[in-house]
Amino acid sequence: MKVVSLPLLILSFAIVVFAEEGLWMYSQAPAAVIKQKHNFDLTADFLDHLRLSSVTIGGGSGAFVSPNGLLLTNHHLIANCLENLKDGYVAASQSEERPCSALSARVLLKTEDVTTQVKGTPAGQSLAGRNAAISRIEKDCESKGASCQVVRLFSGGRYDLYTYKTYSDIRLVFAPEEALAFFGRERDSITYLRYGLDIAFLRAYEDGKPAQTPHFLKWNDHELKDGSLVFSAAVPGATARATTAAQLTFIRDAQLPITIGRLSGRSKQLRAFASQSEENNKAAQAASTAFLETYKSAVGKLIGLRDDRLVGRKTNFDNKIRRAVEADSRLGKDAGKIWDDIAKAYKLWAPFEKAYQIVEAAPAPGSALFRIARKLVRGEPLAADADIAIHKGLESLLLAQYLEEIKTLAEKSDKEVPLKGLLHGKSTADDAEAMVKGTTLNDPAERRKLENDRTAITKSNDPLLKLALRLDEAAQKLRGKRAELIGSLEVSATEKIAQYRLQLFGAADYPDGTHTPRFTYGVVKGYTDRAGISQPHASTFGGLYYRRNNEGPYLVPQRWLDARSAINLIAPLDFVSTCDIGGGAAGSPTINTSGELVGIVFDGNLESLPATYLYSDDQARAVHVSSQGIAEALRRVYNATALLTEINAR
Repeated sequence: MKVVSLPLLILSFAIVVFAEEGLWMYSQAPAAVIKQKHNFDLTADFLDHLRLSSVTIGGGSGAFVSPNGLLLTNHHLIANCLENLKDGYVAASQSEERPCSALSARVLLKTEDVTTQVKGTPAGQSLAGRNAAISRIEKDCESKGASCQVVRLFSGGRYDLYTYKTYSDIRLVFAPEEALAFFGRERDSITYLRYGLDIAFLRAYEDGKPAQTPHFLKWNDHELKDGSLVFSAAVPGATARATTAAQLTFIRDAQLPITIGRLSGRSKQLRAFASQSEENNKAAQAASTAFLETYKSAVGKLIGLRDDRLVGRKTNFDNKIRRAVEADSRLGKDAGKIWDDIAKAYKLWAPFEKAYQIVEAAPAPGSALFRIARKLVRGEPLAADADIAIHKGLESLLLAQYLEEIKTLAEKSDKEVPLKGLLHGKSTADDAEAMVKGTTLNDPAERRKLENDRTAITKSNDPLLKLALRLDEAAQKLRGKRAELIGSLEVSATEKIAQYRLQLFGAADYPDGTHTPRFTYGVVKGYTDRAGISQPHASTFGGLYYRRNNEGPYLVPQRWLDARSAINLIAPLDFVSTCDIGGGAAGSPTINTSGELVGIVFDGNLESLPATYLYSDDQARAVHVSSQGIAEALRRVYNATALLTEINAR
């Protein structure tokens, strides 16, 4: 594999724009930038070893850490393998390693540019033709015994064939207590300082024996210094970095404030409901967690987008690209008008965004009954909702909140949200309670009966089905309006801008995240958060023990309380770096410049959330569990001597 150097002209531009930014493909590495900024020679051998030692697993990443198939990943990525293991698991021997039937691990063996094969024929000019070509390429590749995927990059400007080796027999070796893996739980998510041990060891087997994995990451449990250069093998989720400044302004001023406002009131009422009884608390837990995670994510993005420096940088970058596009004879001056079209379209759409969110995009947040009703009305399979249990008190609360929203919308425009004849009570709370009591959707048998009976659904007098049917008419109109104003433009603009960047920058740029293997780089570095508080580059074990009364999400397991005197309380447990994790890169192994494992990503901080749209290393940080902390826990708490020996931890 050849590591691509950047042309000097593009290089000088990229350094100013990208800083430590980049969800880089292994075949397209910014070696010259890294050499100039960090005085490190990024070689093909270094990247090949990182790629071949890393895996995609459980919707995230992991890495081999011994030649005998031993894998390290996040605890939260393998939840299905950890049922009934809240107190953790330590396999005393290989014979006790527990099968994880739902898991597999894939290693990226190679990538190949197949753009010409996909697009380079007359048939490839149509979507159907490209899809047919992709199918042929994948089948031909898989006929040779590999697992293969054609990946669409730069919004269709390029297509690469990814060839993988798959390990289907994965077994659990070690997992800490759930309370340690999720220390702080949802309260601490996307924050820092963190004190989580979100890790698990697995083993890949072949033919009933531990897999032979000559490519693995050697363990380094020396203290990691502030300023150290690190690299991370990631599988980042979807990002939207071709988003224009006008789109970011819309997201900042319209979309996110509406989302936050809707969730804020609901969360407050849900907390009050949960405090009334233990039964209510259990019923509300899932909705509370979902609301809080979505709320924190939206708030984090909004905080970032309200930073004038961030949007200003995006505006300047847009202008530079536009000028370059208009000056490029291959593209033509008219090509730059796409930015004006986007700005105009989003300005026209903004007044409809609230109704769209309430009626179509996110109706009745948390309500299982309304979700079921909408699926039935739209002919969608119920799947897990077919047998879900309903808590009528919780449903009445959530539905009342939703009825209040759509009632307010209807008062402003009955044409958009026609509710006449549906609400009869003295209050939306009365109406919600009557709907929950009167619906037959509380009964799983009735749901399954209706699932394949469209006539019965449309003629039903069930109050929730009637509500879903009435709102679906309004939802269809709003969907049509959105498609008319921004729908097709949103897709075409993203594609055009991504392809402009590909033509202008070539190897100096990287494509948006596609849930496929990439690598990132950065430095271990503390920061000053938005409250003006200086945060160190690493958190220590001592932080586990300084939470009030050892209660709730900050509960330290008894085994850890017993081992406190043996633990080095100033040893680092978690640390942060400027690695760009984009749309999320859980389980990403992190290595030093010697190619040795120094940590594993398990989260990002609040300030990293706007990186979905635009990266900045001023405050955005990836949060890692340190390899030093993992070894300390294995040695002092779990007495996992065999595991320590296998990873060669000192």
